[in-house]
Amino acid sequence: MMKRLRLPVVNSLLLLCAIVCINSTFAQQTSKTNVAGNPVIRDKYTADPGAFVYKDSAYLYTGHDEAPPGKEGYVMHEWLCFSSADMEHWKEHPVPLTVKDFTWAKDDAWASQVIERNGKFYWYVATEHATVPGKAIGVAVANNPTGPFKDALGKALITNDMTSPDSKMMWDDIDPSVIIDKDGQAYLFWGNHKCYYAKLKQNMIELDGDIKTIDLQDYTEAPWIHQRNGWYYLSYATGFPEKISYSMSKNLNGPWQYKGILNEVAGNSNTNHQAIIDFKGKSYFVYHNGSIQTDGGSFRRSVCIDYLYYNTDGSIKRIVMTTEGVKPATARKK
Repeated sequence: MMKRLRLPVVNSLLLLCAIVCINSTFAQQTSKTNVAGNPVIRDKYTADPGAFVYKDSAYLYTGHDEAPPGKEGYVMHEWLCFSSADMEHWKEHPVPLTVKDFTWAKDDAWASQVIERNGKFYWYVATEHATVPGKAIGVAVANNPTGPFKDALGKALITNDMTSPDSKMMWDDIDPSVIIDKDGQAYLFWGNHKCYYAKLKQNMIELDGDIKTIDLQDYTEAPWIHQRNGWYYLSYATGFPEKISYSMSKNLNGPWQYKGILNEVAGNSNTNHQAIIDFKGKSYFVYHNGSIQTDGGSFRRSVCIDYLYYNTDGSIKRIVMTTEGVKPATARKK
């Protein structure tokens, strides 16, 4: 009789233990992504943030650092998408875009940015071209900000031979940033070593004219273009390890006035990549550092968010990087 009772009891205990373990694991995973403060994503490594506001939500698009512990090098095969209604709690969406979605691409899901036009969402990305030596810029399109996205052109928008015919610079076509000006004209900015820009056609997937360069003080890479109160701001990485500097202009075509350092070296990450957005009445500086330990660093980075403040003359106050991050954003009262 006793033997007949032992099996159900044992099974019940095993089931109870399994439930406890599952709940414990789920709680740990939830705390990694929803806990307040910086970094804002803690269950995986995220890098090269591009941020975008659409309707009542902020969207965060990142690369995914997948280098195993101890590996010194970038391992990045996909781009990720997160959304938030308050800038503190971020919901991860299914992977919306990978390098494999571009048949002409080889590897490397590097920096990117998304913009909306006429109800469609265009995602400009940097990756390695499979047949044209060097990095290239592609563009994907979707009907909603979380995707899925698909190659909009069937080929690269920018290839290395367009900017470096001698192929001496194999990674100058990276870090795309896009803006639609007040008159409806769209522009694409990008580049390492040199800052390039060009007009985009109304369809957002073709260049509309020649590629031009901008002479910026101490420019390295990672341009981010935005506009506010009649000023254009072009922020970018400078030096190495990288800081973020910025310049201002009253005209998108320049001249650009250098305004100094905006963000210092970000933790133990050699790279420094930024996005700047306004959301529910506040301005935000989105960047990455290497602060998740024990394996965080230059090749295993993490996105952070802190406040950005403007001076009365339109210039930007230097960013204060914090571990506390930002408070939940609420709708601005009218």
